[in-house]
Order: sequence, then C-alpha cells, then structure tokens
Amino acid sequence: MKIALGADHGGFTLKKEIDGFVKSKGYQTIDFGTHSPEPCDYPLFAYKVAKAVSDKKANVGILICKSGNGMSMAANKLPNVRAAICFDKDVAVLSRQHNDANILVLGSEHILGDPEEIVQAWLSASFEGGRHKRRVNQITGIEKKIGLVKKIIKKSKKK
Repeated sequence: MKIALGADHGGFTLKKEIDGFVKSKGYQTIDFGTHSPEPCDYPLFAYKVAKAVSDKKANVGILICKSGNGMSMAANKLPNVRAAICFDKDVAVLSRQHNDANILVLGSEHILGDPEEIVQAWLSASFEGGRHKRRVNQITGIEKKIGLVKKIIKKSKKK
C-alpha cells in the first residue's frame, strides 16, 4: 500500500514520526512536505496529498496540521476524497468502516492517545459496505452534481 503524506509546519514533527512508523510496518510513502518547521500554508500540502489519492497515485493519505480542520477542508474539495479528522483510535476505525475514509487527518495539538496507534487502527480497518455504501454513494452523487454544474458554467462562459 502506498501512503501519501503531507503536513504544514504544525504537523511537521509528527509527520516525520508517522513516516518512520508506517515504513517500519512495510508501507511505501510519498512525502509531499513540508520538509521543515518553517511557517507555510496548509492548503498546498492538503491539495498535493488529496490529488495523489484522487488520481489513485496513492492508495490513502495522511495529513497533519495543528487542528486538522484546515487540512480536512482543503482535501475534501477534490473528487473521490473522503478526508476524516480523527482524534482517537475509535473514530479512526469508524471513519474507515462507515465512511470509507481514504485520508486520515490528524490535529497534532489535539490527539487523544498515541498517534501511531491511531494510524495503525485506521490502516487496519476496512470499509464495511452494506448500509454505509448507500451513504458513501450519496457523497459521490453530490460530487457528480457539482462537477456537472461546473461543466455547465464553463460552457456558458465560452458563449
């Protein structure tokens, strides 16, 4: 499994730890940065990770900033991305089982428990399908409607 990693300055140190941890478990990683603790803009890194997941260049992604909110908001703008902010192991597992989350978002300053345990639990969990599939399909339906509206707007601007 290939994991896309990204963080801003608030998640830089934890990203390095998570990178080492997942590699020790046999996973491949693509590190989209940041590569220093210098202040930077989280949307750039959220986009790179989400784009890799959306385009299937990575199986899943992990994003880290101080709260998790900004990364999640930016990542969820891309089609076929379901980025979930998870503060503990139980929520991480549920995000995979019920929502088929493909990007784990961690808030480095708000994690309840061991980040490595959260990551391991998230990576080990799988989508249950069933009634949850119907709901995930509804999310995909919203994405398709947005895409259709964008095409119509683009077409009307050309006239």
